[in-house]
Amino acid sequence: MLVETSRFGQVQSGPEEILIFPQGLIGFEANKQWLILPDPNNSEVAWLQSVSQAHVALPLVSPRKYATDYKVNVPQRQLSVLKIRSSDRVYILTVVSKSGKTLTTNLRSPIIINLTKRLACQVITTDALPLAMPITLGETPVVKLAA
Repeated sequence: MLVETSRFGQVQSGPEEILIFPQGLIGFEANKQWLILPDPNNSEVAWLQSVSQAHVALPLVSPRKYATDYKVNVPQRQLSVLKIRSSDRVYILTVVSKSGKTLTTNLRSPIIINLTKRLACQVITTDALPLAMPITLGETPVVKLAA
C-alpha cells in the first residue's frame, strides 16, 4: 500500500504496519488507520501519520525520557479496545505540541499501543498530570512528577 504524506512524501507500507485506533484520536475521531514513522532528523521523535489524510501527522515521544516516574492510571474500560494480554508488547507515547518557542508533551492524554495486535487508543489518565509539560529534544531534563 502506498500512503501519501505531506511530511514524508509517498511511504510504502504493508497492512502489518498499520495501527488501528478503533475510536480514533481526540480531535481525529474519523481517522482509524495510522502509521508510526521515524523522524529522519531526530531519533527521539516518531510521527503518527494518518493513512487517510496526508496532512495529518502528530509528533510523538516516549514520556519516560522526560518524566522517569511517569505512570498511566486509567480505568480498565478505556483499555478494553486494546485486548491486552500479558505477552503483548505495549508502548506508551505522548503527543508533542509547540507553545511559542517551547515544546511540550501532554502527559494527561497518552497514546497506548498494543504493538502485538496493532491496536491503539488515546486515553485520559485519572491523575492530575500536566497537559503541557515542557521538554527539550536532544537533551534529557528529567522531571520528577508530584505524587
